[in-house]
Amino acid sequence: MQKIFRVMIIIAMLITAYLLILAWRDDYANEPAVDTVSETATSVGADIPSTSGAAGDIPVQTLPVDSGAVTTTPAKNAGLITVTTDRYDIKINPEGGDIVYAALKQYDATLDSDEPFVLLENNGNRVYVAQSGLIGQDGIDTAEGRATYSHTANNYVMEAGQQTLSVPLTYKKDGVTITKTFTFTQDKYPIDVSYQIQNASANAWQGQMFAQLKRDDSKDPGMSDKGALSMATYLGGAWGTPDDPYNKLKFKNFSDELSVTSDDGWVGIVQHYFVSAWTPENFTGKFFSRETGNDYFIGFNSQPVNVGPNKQATLNATLYSGPKVQSELKDVAIGLNQTVDYGLLWPISKILFAILDGIHKIIGNWGWSIIVLTILVKFALMWFSNKSYYSMAKMRAIAPRLAALKEEHGDDRMKMSQEMMGIYKEEKVNPMAGCLPILMQMPIFLALYWVLVESVELRHAPWILWIQDLSAMDPWFILPLLMGASMFIQQQLNPQPADPMQAKVMKFLPIIFTAFMLFFPAGLVLYWTVNNLFSMTHQYIVNKKVEEEQKQRTVKVLD
Repeated sequence: MQKIFRVMIIIAMLITAYLLILAWRDDYANEPAVDTVSETATSVGADIPSTSGAAGDIPVQTLPVDSGAVTTTPAKNAGLITVTTDRYDIKINPEGGDIVYAALKQYDATLDSDEPFVLLENNGNRVYVAQSGLIGQDGIDTAEGRATYSHTANNYVMEAGQQTLSVPLTYKKDGVTITKTFTFTQDKYPIDVSYQIQNASANAWQGQMFAQLKRDDSKDPGMSDKGALSMATYLGGAWGTPDDPYNKLKFKNFSDELSVTSDDGWVGIVQHYFVSAWTPENFTGKFFSRETGNDYFIGFNSQPVNVGPNKQATLNATLYSGPKVQSELKDVAIGLNQTVDYGLLWPISKILFAILDGIHKIIGNWGWSIIVLTILVKFALMWFSNKSYYSMAKMRAIAPRLAALKEEHGDDRMKMSQEMMGIYKEEKVNPMAGCLPILMQMPIFLALYWVLVESVELRHAPWILWIQDLSAMDPWFILPLLMGASMFIQQQLNPQPADPMQAKVMKFLPIIFTAFMLFFPAGLVLYWTVNNLFSMTHQYIVNKKVEEEQKQRTVKVLD
């Protein structure tokens, strides 16, 4: 029984480490990416598809194009349009009206940087932009080129106290006026993008709206300050509908052509801590994905819209391009909050994050909040831990009797087992009870790992002194070494295995787990270290109590 007990502990701990490695390798690690952009992806003409369905910036059109109806209007002001809000620094290209740059002002680029984190950009090193337009029979975006909008200002700034900021772009052709408007809201990331089509001509106008994200195969910049040996998180496409809220679509599968229709769904690109997603508003969108060279596209088309003479119509979509904050994502579209992907143990992870977030609102420091969470978990499992430690203390106390049995019965394993079971029954010891604490801690440990990896709230969150980012590994490896030392000391409080081979394996476990923990998030190592310290204290108290009970029993027997 004692051997089984030891083996189960070893297996449980090794399985935990193995599952962590598998989790990020199979589901989160990405195919190798290159840092250069394909030459064929830099020109509009190469990106624009033919109406037969070639790949490019403009999605496949479901209606024939009247090439004679497509011309472009020169912009009143050359260059990009800049937009500044309380949350964004945005740049819009008048040609196509695409967002080609988005910096998140509330998030720094790296731990020691004063620059904002850039989510969208098109700078020659990385292509990641949010595009939208009108295609179809009378659409203004075709393989021949994008529409170039007129605009009244080059710079738009949201003033203090201003609730919304609108950026209108205008395109006119043959009596049809199309106004593309970006509406930004104070203290919010969702951006409303609308197309108002006013047909003052004598002919009907017909077209479709498309909205898509275009990204190359460059690496995730969100991982740039996590260290070369840090575990990669998921980088790729995702989509959801009310009936099927969250689905991943890896870049290598974009060529399979996503084909889903939904009224309230979303399509997006997910990376570490951040997500960009389009959501159709008040129309049915047909989702698509495709690949062109090193560029990947995911988006949706609207159904064809007919605007009669002297009539008007409006098409709307919402763009979210920001942090994966669950409370904000759930209000944008059903399932978008699941881009904060906690894996198979997501129910436990959500509970842990809710508790951790509640503690943080009181304490104001994520490191101390993790310590308080650890204590709460220990108290929640106190009854089970106490039973386990009491059983292990009893095993420690009766170890000399078990050793004597081995000497007495030698190779008679049957007799020795019977005598051992008699001692266990007499002392009310359950050797298997020692597995309970570690087996119950494993799901919590794994769930907390994903909380620390996936929750943007802990990005660059400091604790004390040298720990300035709980989501990254300890730069000085102090916490992993403390964890290993605490694990070694805790082992000395446990009954030592009689089998020499098991004893050697147990001695190496602290070293093995210290090596694993070197590159784990500091917050996770902090949790496990504090857990070990409290376990050591608890077990020491129980050991002393059992030793005292054994002394009293010995005195009574002698009397």
